[in-house]
Amino acid sequence: MANKYVVKDSGKRQDYASGMRRDQQSGKPRYDLIEPEILKRWAMQMEKGREKYGERNWEKASSQEELNRFKASAYRHFIQWVNGWDTEEDHAVATFFNIAAAEYVKDKLNGIILPKKQNKNTRKT
Repeated sequence: MANKYVVKDSGKRQDYASGMRRDQQSGKPRYDLIEPEILKRWAMQMEKGREKYGERNWEKASSQEELNRFKASAYRHFIQWVNGWDTEEDHAVATFFNIAAAEYVKDKLNGIILPKKQNKNTRKT
């Protein structure tokens, strides 16, 4: 059976004192440079959303209207974060969420992401 995966190769190597050799890091996503605390806050925001709306509810969005709603929410949360108007909500991660959700819907509308089958645990709203 043929393996569908490939090992990408930039053609450039980084050598280590131990003798280990690896492909270069340059030009690759550096997830290790993202502050873990903000990811934890975002994950907690996702859990609160799951409790309120159902698991992966936001992935149901598939229209321009829903895309516009995510954009409006992102902008509102961003302005609240910038101005410090409300500190009861985590407006930084709410901004992240809404931008990510808007990009997800935009990719759906452009045919880059195909609609997923909904998880059997997803509540209908």
